Amino acid sequence: MLWQTFLYHFGRLLTYSLIGLLFGIVGKGLYLAGFQQRLSILMGVIMILTVIIPAKFFNKFNLTKPLYRIIGKVKKNLGLYLNKKSDKALFSIGFFNGFLPCGLVYMAIIGSVSTGNMFSGALYMFIFGLGTIPMMTGAIYLGNFLKISIRNKIQKAIPIFVIIIGLLFILRGMGLGIPYISPPDVKLHISNNPSSCITE
Repeated sequence: MLWQTFLYHFGRLLTYSLIGLLFGIVGKGLYLAGFQQRLSILMGVIMILTVIIPAKFFNKFNLTKPLYRIIGKVKKNLGLYLNKKSDKALFSIGFFNGFLPCGLVYMAIIGSVSTGNMFSGALYMFIFGLGTIPMMTGAIYLGNFLKISIRNKIQKAIPIFVIIIGLLFILRGMGLGIPYISPPDVKLHISNNPSSCITE
């Protein structure tokens, strides 16, 4: 049972890491263009807005319509392995499951973009995946034992954490000089002090 669980989660983590690598490259391009701090603020604002604004508003614009075909193919491949019990099938289920749409994954992708580095983006998504393992494993083995009230409380808590993370991204981009939370703008510091050897 532990081996099967490991294979499933390993597949998910690999997918998340690949996604983080891809969006980290996007973030690197924006970083090289000098938008690193503004990008962090923008990503934080987007996180908060996605929680505050009702989903019905976004549905009016069919923002996810281009993804339907891709998601359809993912579900098709996923369905091929659901009835199989081999190691390859369990790994593949986790791998394809990582591509399925999920609000929290979208939030993590936003975070990976703001890292401004493909390896940091991959690591960000990998750590995000690690953070989901306890809850997802509990849902698999304890799903029938968790009360509906507890599940509802967890669902209500998720948007709160998303807003907190969004605020942290905004603070990070503002460069207020708060250690670990809102570091100063390093590029601005270098331009004011050419002799400085500080690098990011």
